[in-house]
Amino acid sequence: SQLREEGREKTLTGSHVSLTTGSQETKCRDLIGSGRDRKPNALVQVAVIDPREQYLVSHACTEIVEGSRDPLFLTGVTFPPEYPASPETLVKLTVYDVRDKARDNVSKPLSVSFLGSATFSVSDLLRSKDDQLTLNLRSSDGVLAVGTVLVSRVNMGEMEEGDVDHITADVQQAQKCTLVCESSQATPNDKDNSPLTVFKNPVCKVYKFQTVDSKWMLVREQMEECTLSFSIPRQLLHLYIQEDMRRIQELRDLGELSPHWDNLRKEVIGRYGQVIAAYQETLAELNKITGPSFKPSCSKAQRYLEFIPINLHTQRMRVTCPRQTDAFYDVITVGAPAAHFQGFKGGGLQRLLSRHEAEKKSTAYQCIYYSPEHTAKAQEVLHSVGHLQPLISGLADQLLQAAQQHSMAGLREALKTLAGKTEQFVHALKDELVKSALLALHAAQPMCNNTPLKRQDSIPCHKEYDEEEWDRVWADVAKSLNCVIAMVDKLQEQEPISNNQEQPIPKQVLADVITSHNPEGDWREQLCPLVVRLKECVAEVVVRARRAMTFVLLQEAACSIPQGLFLKQRRDVVFSQALAALACGFVMRLYAGMEDKGFLRQLHLVGLVAQFESLLSTYSEEIGMLEDMEVGISDLHRVAFKITQAKTDDPCDLQPVVIGRREHYTVEVPLPRLAFQMLPHEIKEGKALQVYPVLFNVGINEQQTIADRFGDISLQERINQRNFEILDSYYKSLSLPCFQTRTDLKDLLGTLGQNVVTKKRKNVEILWLAGTICRRLNGIRFTSCKSAKDRTSMSVTLEQCALLRDEHQLNKDYFIRALDCMRREGCRIENVQKNIKCRKYAFNMLQLMAFPKIYRPPEGTYGKVDS
Repeated sequence: SQLREEGREKTLTGSHVSLTTGSQETKCRDLIGSGRDRKPNALVQVAVIDPREQYLVSHACTEIVEGSRDPLFLTGVTFPPEYPASPETLVKLTVYDVRDKARDNVSKPLSVSFLGSATFSVSDLLRSKDDQLTLNLRSSDGVLAVGTVLVSRVNMGEMEEGDVDHITADVQQAQKCTLVCESSQATPNDKDNSPLTVFKNPVCKVYKFQTVDSKWMLVREQMEECTLSFSIPRQLLHLYIQEDMRRIQELRDLGELSPHWDNLRKEVIGRYGQVIAAYQETLAELNKITGPSFKPSCSKAQRYLEFIPINLHTQRMRVTCPRQTDAFYDVITVGAPAAHFQGFKGGGLQRLLSRHEAEKKSTAYQCIYYSPEHTAKAQEVLHSVGHLQPLISGLADQLLQAAQQHSMAGLREALKTLAGKTEQFVHALKDELVKSALLALHAAQPMCNNTPLKRQDSIPCHKEYDEEEWDRVWADVAKSLNCVIAMVDKLQEQEPISNNQEQPIPKQVLADVITSHNPEGDWREQLCPLVVRLKECVAEVVVRARRAMTFVLLQEAACSIPQGLFLKQRRDVVFSQALAALACGFVMRLYAGMEDKGFLRQLHLVGLVAQFESLLSTYSEEIGMLEDMEVGISDLHRVAFKITQAKTDDPCDLQPVVIGRREHYTVEVPLPRLAFQMLPHEIKEGKALQVYPVLFNVGINEQQTIADRFGDISLQERINQRNFEILDSYYKSLSLPCFQTRTDLKDLLGTLGQNVVTKKRKNVEILWLAGTICRRLNGIRFTSCKSAKDRTSMSVTLEQCALLRDEHQLNKDYFIRALDCMRREGCRIENVQKNIKCRKYAFNMLQLMAFPKIYRPPEGTYGKVDS
């Protein structure tokens, strides 16, 4: 018989209890197998019966314990938090003997024999003494007792050593097994209270494992989807469209150009228009989606979903040990950020961008070559002048308002801020690129007696152009500001000396000016002409600078057509996936650390490490994926986070918001008022919080075996070496004593540094060390493979068991059993089910022979499937 009814969940009402067969211990004795001399392979199935609707819903199973008449089960069965049970709800426990668990055909059901069953109601358990029930296992005819099951109810985080000893003693009685029910009622300090507006559809699994001192620990996995999988890409698409539309308008604002440049401009505008139309179409399709909050692996190559990260989920492991504070370990799992729809025939972004940059220098287009640094500078100048001009204008108006009110204190404060922003404005334009671009633009205008340019790497010289004109226009801003400062000095001299000492006027550093003004009359009347002149000078500089920088970007686009815009689209796609994952991880880490003052101090003083673990091979298509991922993760250094106070506690007001442009984005994370008030002053004041992304890759599959023996692994070696240097630099920048005095971190970094330069095949110790360092640095952990489903599941479960061993003294005899339990019945097999509607990892026996042994799933959990 088939033990599972896939995809069905039944919501019940009443007090919430989570049923677990493994929170303490499940043990049967003297079970009789289907053959006289054969020891059974036992498992327990848990099903729910709602008396009002009178049908059975298969919910979960324990692991299979092979060849034992006295099996001890470790795997728990739990219901998600939104699955409350009414007092009338019935729970049925059925014990089976699994005769053949190794199946090559994934559609073939398990071959099982019925051994016995027992049924109880939730009200029976709630009314029971000491939250325990003892039930008889009955044969199929309900007459013969074939064993006993003990049902207990416990709370995560409330486990007492005495309880463990008591239950452990009970299970020594013959023909008895225990079943523990976990109560998941939240407490005020429960870190499982993640923001419901961002994380949803939890899947929970519970286990109990023995420690080295023969005690028992409770372990709960919780996996959730994240709404940011879709909301972040939607916001980015909107920003991409806005930015490209502005670029089109700026190109049109260049004015009349000679036929050669005008044709180039038309072609570039046409290409931008195509990109905008494609993005608008994609955004419209995404806005229609109202289903799950994740993109399954089978949809990774769908066009309209290419901006969405693959299979993005959070996973949290909670560990409860006797007389110890609960520990929490988080990881974000996501498919490699890559342009799967566009494919990898020509490689990934890292290779394509390098090749494209070389081709641009020898392009047939008649344009001026600007380096990537120049085009980045042009975009920065455009952003700076666009941002600072309205600020200067507003501050100038504040200055006039203070003058009208005859407030010398207000006048001085407004002047101080105005002077600072104007100095910043002037400094942003103090670049030879602006001057040279104005010269090139002049040469491209029809009034110049110019001829079509030959391919060149430098700006042509035109004697009729006054090269000093820009210097004069630029200096006029400084002179106008100094006139305003001088007038405020005059006005201050007119004021009678008061007892209150005013702060000194900001030092004049821009230019000297000699001017005289009528000391009589209204302050505003005397300042107004000077302020108007300042605003006019700023506006003139902005017009010239904007046109010059737009012309630089026209050259870059013209030299790049059409490949350059295709690469920009590819980079947009990869970055969108990477940013959605990062935002998800940041929000989860922030909520987990809200009560940790050391973490919050580190957050605003230095920032956080975001460590991406990749299991991609350096062979065939996955090389392209890794090249995409490398660029996408590196681009995350352009992202900052800012914590804001939400307007209300309404879920709509608690959604993270992305603002900015391609060269720099800020993700604003709103918090409820009470949570926001707990933050340090610097964070509440809006300080930008930095993230340091690092990527480490070690391929583990059969394709990596080919690459190691016959291919090229230089990409992996370069990535690991470069990102180790970033991680080491981050550690050295930490001035907090809690880190600098820890010799374990220094030793771990030293060992990691040795491993990244060691020539060793499938050196997974690099990943283990990087993950350990990240956790000890309070960082954000990510794990990826092609689809975050199979290899990722092996890595996540291995990391969880390693943490139980290293941090919670998991008994070494239970390590492999714990690993198999998590892989067979844990959250990761549920993730596989969500993605491909089948509970099988996409491996075959030949593939697994190439895997490191510790990354191989248990028998019967893998097969040939469409992934």
